[in-house]
Parts: sequence; structure tokens; C-alpha cells
Amino acid sequence: MRTVPIHTKPLYEVLCGAGLLQEAGARLKPLLAADRIAVVCDDTVAPLYLKTLHDSLAAAGFSVIDCVVPAGEAHKNFATLQALLERFAENGLTRRDAVAALGGGVIGDMAGFAAGVYMRGIRYVQLPTTLLAAVDSSVGGKTAIDLANGKNLAGLFLQPSAVLCDTDCLATLPPEILADGAAEAIKTGVLDDETLFALFEERPVGQEGLEDLIARCVLYKAGVVERDERELFERKLLNLGHTAAHSIEYLSGYTVAHGHAVAAGLAIIARAADRLGWSEEPVGARICACLEKNGLPTTTHFSPADLAAAAARDKKRGGDQITLVVPRRIGACDLRPTPLSDLTRVFSAGLEA
Repeated sequence: MRTVPIHTKPLYEVLCGAGLLQEAGARLKPLLAADRIAVVCDDTVAPLYLKTLHDSLAAAGFSVIDCVVPAGEAHKNFATLQALLERFAENGLTRRDAVAALGGGVIGDMAGFAAGVYMRGIRYVQLPTTLLAAVDSSVGGKTAIDLANGKNLAGLFLQPSAVLCDTDCLATLPPEILADGAAEAIKTGVLDDETLFALFEERPVGQEGLEDLIARCVLYKAGVVERDERELFERKLLNLGHTAAHSIEYLSGYTVAHGHAVAAGLAIIARAADRLGWSEEPVGARICACLEKNGLPTTTHFSPADLAAAAARDKKRGGDQITLVVPRRIGACDLRPTPLSDLTRVFSAGLEA
């Protein structure tokens, strides 16, 4: 098992290894002075892992409330949030109790937000069941739901009390869901260094070596989050590829999965960096080849103008500009404030054949 400490306030640990769902109750009991735990998961994950977690928590003495919601980004909204909050209240959760997010990024975002607003905030833990959630969204305390006008427009920062990543859960992931996680891992490699990025160039992300891969990605993100918990400066780098990605998700009605959208967004900004003279060495072809090797897209059918219009709704917008994350070379990216009026030109450069 690998352990990565996250030195925020409060400090917590990310544990990554096999069998952690069965051990969850015993591991969480010393951390949570809670009588009840509400386990939030979706109707895809529930048949696979809910009973295992429920039984483990109950054996440790917790009273467990199962909260199963519909799967998918389309349900990451106020209606589902309200249903969760009402279920917490109906079952008597108090300020000393806790929430457990069992699932992928959507569940982690939504359960964390529910914990953050219920009774002005109760504690929660993350139990990611996808590679994407394990390497990225379960760590760092970002929580959110989507609004009709855009992705993650309502949310808050709330660090979890623990992250338990059971690698056994990843064994059931179909290839396209594993590829979603590979996209965020490759993004981390572009941000971090040549050594990590080269791993994804050498062979596609698969079941082998996931524990070490997750730990390396989490270790990089931990450093960034510790230095900039509220995304005031350096943490913005973690949005590499996400401006175009969020536009793709929004324009598709969230039928394009987040990881696939991130892959396309990463390819678009990498090609644009080369063609607009922002990179100090060519990065576009190399990043695109790596994404394709991992079964990920490198383009989209949405037009540059449509992508730019959707990006104007993005939460990262400030006034009449938005900050793009631009790869200068593998292992070094820049924050580039860009006028909204220039986005169509940027996306056009990134989408040219």
C-alpha cells in the first residue's frame, strides 16, 4: 500500500492499495468521531461495492445510511443535491457525523458539496472507484455541481478527512473509463516532468502498476494543493486542457466523458502552443501521439467559435479574459491570461489539421 500525506489544514492522507474497502471501517473509526455515515454512490457503483463498504463501516460501529443516486454528469445538479440533503436530514445526521463518497469524480464532487453545505459543513471521506477520481478529483478538496449555464459553477473548497483508493475497484473498469483516468494522468505528466510523461509514451495505461502511478500523480498534485489550496495562482496549472474540455462537455450535453474531453482539450492547447509560438520546443505532436496511444481523442467536431462561446461561461473567466494553461515544454507550463475575443483564434490554431 502507498500513503501520500496532504499537508493542508486539516492534514489528511491518501491511501492506495488493494482491499481498502474491506478495511474502511477500521481505518476510518479513529479519524471520524461520528455515529453515522451517509454513503453516497450511484446506481452503477452500488451493485458492485456498496455492500462491501456498508458492511465494513457497520462492523466498525457506524450507523450507515445508503444514498444511491442516478449515474452520470447529467445528474450532478441541484435536484440530486437536494435529494441528498433531505436524506441526510431524514436520517438524523448531525454535525458530528460524516459522508463517504463512493464512486468516480461526479460522486466525489457532489457528495463533497453536500457535506460542505449540510448544517454548514460536516466531514467527508473519498473512496474513489475510477482511475480519474483516484489520480485527480478525489484529492484537493474541490466540490461542485453543474448549473444550466456551465460545469461546476456552484461549489466550494472542502478538504476530505481521508482518501482510500482501493485498487481492486479499478479491475472492473471498462477500457473507455480507464482511458478517462489516463487523460488526467497524462495531463499530470505534462505538468510534472519528462520521467512521468515518458511512462505513458512507453506503454498505454493498464491494470499493471496502477498503485505506483496513482501515488506519483497524487504526490504531484499534493505539492500544488499545499502551496495554493484555494487556486489563487499555481493550482490554476491543474486546469491544463480544461478550458476547451469544459466547453466540449457543455456543448455535448455532457455525453462526452470528462477524461475524453480533457484529452481533446489538452491536444488543442498543445497544438495551439506550437502554432502560435508559445512553446519553446514542439509539444503538440508528442502529446497527441501519447493520447492516441492511450485510446483518447485529440480533436472535436465542435467549431472554434462554439468552443469560445461556451468558454465564456467557464468559472475561470475573469472579466473579459480567461487564463489558459499553455505547455511550454514537457514539465513546464505557463499561465497565459487571454482575452475572450482571442479564444476563437486560439482554438482555431489548436484544431487545424
